[in-house]
Amino acid sequence: MAQKKYLQAKLTQFLREDRIQLWKPPYTDENKEVGLALKDLAKKYSDKLECCENEVEKIIEEIRCKAIERGTGNENYKTTGMATIEVFLPARLRKERKKLLETRLHITGRELRSKIAETYGFRENYIKIVINKKQLQLGKALEEQGVTHNVKAMVLELKQSEEDVRKDFQVQEEEQNEAELKEKRIQRTKRGLEILAERAEMVDSETTPYLEIANQTGRSIKIPPAERKALTLAMGYHEKGRAFLKRKEYEIALPFLLDADRYFCECGRELLDTVDNYAVLQLDIVWCYFCLEQLECLDDAEKKLNLAQNCFKNCYGENHQRLVHIKGNCGKEKVLFLRLYLLQGIRNYHSGNGEEACEYLNKARQLFKELYIDPTKVHNLLQLGFTAQEARLGLRACDGNVDHAATHITNRREELAQIRREEKEKKRRRLENINSLKGMGYSAHAAKQALHQASGNLDQALKILLSNPYMWLNDYGPETNHHQESPSQENIDQLVYMGFDAVAAEAALRVFRGNVQLAAQTLAHNGGRLPADLLPAEDSSTPSTSPSDSASPSDSASPSDSAGTSSASTDEDMEIDAVNEILEDIPEHEEDYLDSTLEEEEIIIAEYLSYVENINSAAKKN
Repeated sequence: MAQKKYLQAKLTQFLREDRIQLWKPPYTDENKEVGLALKDLAKKYSDKLECCENEVEKIIEEIRCKAIERGTGNENYKTTGMATIEVFLPARLRKERKKLLETRLHITGRELRSKIAETYGFRENYIKIVINKKQLQLGKALEEQGVTHNVKAMVLELKQSEEDVRKDFQVQEEEQNEAELKEKRIQRTKRGLEILAERAEMVDSETTPYLEIANQTGRSIKIPPAERKALTLAMGYHEKGRAFLKRKEYEIALPFLLDADRYFCECGRELLDTVDNYAVLQLDIVWCYFCLEQLECLDDAEKKLNLAQNCFKNCYGENHQRLVHIKGNCGKEKVLFLRLYLLQGIRNYHSGNGEEACEYLNKARQLFKELYIDPTKVHNLLQLGFTAQEARLGLRACDGNVDHAATHITNRREELAQIRREEKEKKRRRLENINSLKGMGYSAHAAKQALHQASGNLDQALKILLSNPYMWLNDYGPETNHHQESPSQENIDQLVYMGFDAVAAEAALRVFRGNVQLAAQTLAHNGGRLPADLLPAEDSSTPSTSPSDSASPSDSASPSDSAGTSSASTDEDMEIDAVNEILEDIPEHEEDYLDSTLEEEEIIIAEYLSYVENINSAAKKN
């Protein structure tokens, strides 16, 4: 199969270089049938490639037929509006995996999925469609999702369990229910990641799980709040996708990896240069397409691999000097470059670039020789109480020296334990500062924002809050005044007793919903007056008393303050399940992504080098 793709790519190159248009005479007659000149062309190129003439002729004919199909489709789209979609079918359908499907672009994703399932014999609820590196949304129209004429669509077929197979003869309603349950599970996963992302700075790490973002040494990274959630979600989706990659469930892994890519794109370029996750994700996406045997469906494989290479350079430094400075070695990270070179070799081979493919594959082979680990050495470290993963990582970091690896692993354990203690103490102090500001009446959101700006200094954060009322305007702003009742006379008297004017006191209490502390602090900071930007508009100075606008006690209470009901309890249980499901796939070891036995890579390197050697042998004969 790989050899055929290489031949197709080379022949396509030759046709472009010679400016041959197969869909025109003398290669295609007026009835769109093959012309006699095609045989002469096949003879010419088979001599050039040292290949079987019949095989070359067959491939050129396939290219000609596809060119005619594409031209017909373009004409049809112009006249009727029927778009052509190039459908890439799963690997189990060995023959004719690439099909053309005509459709209107105003139909929904669900309608397209039904059409694909019916046309090619799939069970509708067991396939996912990926177009433009995004999972097709069932409820939206194709044109809303950027689907155009001649776009590529990849079909991912989900594996069925034995229980699923037994249900084959049950009614459609049961099948639909099962599909809905699977969709709910996916949504639960997404919710779990969102919960963990939101928790990052607001929980007690002793009692509540959360996701922390750390650099290559294991220390947490200071990230702007606006980017923290996107990065946490990106990394969470990536870990979920990697878990399925490990289990070789590529059809399920790919949507998670593509979601991770989407969230990474919401992060700033400067941030992505400080962590290697984005580069690793690009490799994982290309690897997933390759394992699905759909690499040709990924239009920007070369772009993704170049992006990974540049990201590694920015993150690790030229010749890895930044990485060596931080970690003392770069042996473990070399597995990433091995996979990068391997994928670059495969992509070049599939594109017909034999010399470039050979160069990258040989670089991958050389790295494999460097990274190969003697199983006896791993066994020796296991005997000392280390895990197999620690043994592999330690040996690669120490160039295979067992004694040095044992020392390295022990030192790294102690270093990480110290870092975790320091990070835990830093988080404890931050939580104390947040709670102190909350105790003064500020919201958790405003407290976090101020502390971030003040680099954790509590006194400075308080000054920032007092000087910038807009930081809590969303929580206590005048636009919400019409929802509030008049402040109590007791609270007004309290502020008057402190020396503030009664009118100013009442206005401040209205703005801050009766919060005496915030009202007093703001008045004191502004000379006894409310800042002009916090004064309520005249038309909203009198609170509304209509039933729809007045807040009931249950409306103002937070979920944690209200009495638990059966539905609330159920929601809480579902959230716990969602979080636990995510945590199951988060590896304990922070360098899990660098650990690989390289067994798969060894086989693939040998396979593709044999293809390249066949090309070289043919060239020498020529």
